[in-house]
Amino acid sequence: MVRSFSIKQIAAQSGVSKATVDRELHQRGSVSPRTARRIAQAIQDLELQQRASLASGRTLPIDLVMHTPERFSSLTVAALLSQIKSFAPFRLTLRCHIFEEVTLEELQRELRRCSNDSYGVLLKASDHQLLEGTIAELAELNVPVVTLVTDLPDSRRICYVGMDNVGAGRTAAWLLSRWLLRTAQTVAIVISSTDFRGEEQRMAGFIQALNQRAPYLKTITVSEGYGIDSLTFTQMCKALEQDSSIKSVYSVGGGNSAILRAFTAMQRQIEAFIGHDLDEENRALLTAEKIDAVIDHDMKEDARSAFSAILRFHGFLPETEDEAALSRVIVVTPYNI
Repeated sequence: MVRSFSIKQIAAQSGVSKATVDRELHQRGSVSPRTARRIAQAIQDLELQQRASLASGRTLPIDLVMHTPERFSSLTVAALLSQIKSFAPFRLTLRCHIFEEVTLEELQRELRRCSNDSYGVLLKASDHQLLEGTIAELAELNVPVVTLVTDLPDSRRICYVGMDNVGAGRTAAWLLSRWLLRTAQTVAIVISSTDFRGEEQRMAGFIQALNQRAPYLKTITVSEGYGIDSLTFTQMCKALEQDSSIKSVYSVGGGNSAILRAFTAMQRQIEAFIGHDLDEENRALLTAEKIDAVIDHDMKEDARSAFSAILRFHGFLPETEDEAALSRVIVVTPYNI
């Protein structure tokens, strides 16, 4: 790549003389290590500028593939679209492939379709070997995958972008341990599915912290509602019917209106209710004080991190030493919406 730039260009970029650049490139004399590093950095900067210039005239399609309820996908899409213009002069376009109900095989086919002309894939899906293999196929085709919200850590994704899920669970446990009376009761942990690693991490952090801070509180897992109202309502009603000591809820996977309807249908009261993600439904529930708190994070920051990771992969942005930091956990109440 050095031959793409003249000695004059490299000298101007590095701030050293043309003669010094010539000596370093052709090993014709001694150059101090510090100066050699400046010249190497100048060449890297010129390469980056060249790639960015070539990319700025082209449309760069990025695919969003999500297995999630509409209430969360709309939140994610809005955050991503809000950040696209901040990456000008790159012309990023977002192509959305969103499913509330989908099989692993269907997700695999959708990911494979992205291999044709995609510059990157943003993926929210269950942690499964089948998808790991598909991500490896994309990696071989130079299509980077960034996992969102929930990770596939054993895959060849280039990074995970999202909140500290264990920390989020521990935060929820701290809140409930402070709010509830020191008497025995059961807290229902409602997750959309055991297949989503991010939700399992939240649940694990919650159980660990609750056992430390409030060992008199038991937990029960209500699963496989996938955050869909009808399924979540059915699963929650079953749990309430089987366990009369359920009085509080930590909703990891959504479907909070359905959870409330289940308590009403079973003529039960909720002492404390914590949810996740400040979507339209949860905003309304918080305002009405139907739930006590929502654990959230800055999705616009996640969007910037995800787009940056893909652009860095292709060499359009400079490399950074550290992988994107986990999103900061935010606690939202009816008074700080």
